[in-house]
Amino acid sequence: MKKILALVLAAVLCTFAFVSCGASDDKTITVAASSTPHAEILEQCKPILAEKGYTLDIKVMSDYITPNTATDSGDVDANYFQHQPYLDSFNAEKGTKLSTVVKVHYEPLGIYAGTSSSLDLADGAVVIIPNDPTNGARALLLLEANGLIELKDGVGVNATVKDITSNPKNLDIREMEAALIPGVLSEAAIGVINGNYAIGAGLKVADSLAQEEADSEAAQTYANILVVKEGHEDDEKIKALADALLTDAIRDYINNSYEGAVVPIF
Repeated sequence: MKKILALVLAAVLCTFAFVSCGASDDKTITVAASSTPHAEILEQCKPILAEKGYTLDIKVMSDYITPNTATDSGDVDANYFQHQPYLDSFNAEKGTKLSTVVKVHYEPLGIYAGTSSSLDLADGAVVIIPNDPTNGARALLLLEANGLIELKDGVGVNATVKDITSNPKNLDIREMEAALIPGVLSEAAIGVINGNYAIGAGLKVADSLAQEEADSEAAQTYANILVVKEGHEDDEKIKALADALLTDAIRDYINNSYEGAVVPIF
């Protein structure tokens, strides 16, 4: 009887050891990401991670809900597609416990020339900005950063046109759906446009009159982030992925691939 118990105990210990070893030797990192630019950037991490013995499995997802629910449930190890305000809102609404690991890039808004080829605008010039709360606030901050208006102290990324405290050139600031602004630039002195819409309209972000700087409040707030389930921030494979995303090779890839529409935050 003692021999049987000893054999059973040994089998249990071996099984436990096998499971433990399997967990600690997990070398596959599964990440949910949107296709552009996130999955493209992650593709560049594959050889970097391979040198450390990891395999990167990228799951391209087209919606903004599944990547977070899959991360929360453990179906994927991490996701890369969103900024902090969206994550905070998602956690509050869905009851998920997801956490930021690192900031990787931002997609800057730029001021583009319409009838004016510079920011030395005429009195009463028409300026078009996005009408959604997030990009509208970013546009106002960008106009303020370039000396065109002043905003109420402390409004930051919650700014609205009602928060303008100084408009020395009496600019006619008009709000419009972001995607439509490139098509009406000829009717305004300048327009503030998202990078993706600018590129879609054949505009080069690098040719904008001004754009959000990496150290600006908007860029820091809306930087795209690597996200995991709370408690997994220090997992070895997550650390390896974060380190890979913040290498010079990834910075160079971003800078060389997106013509300024995607900018490293690190």
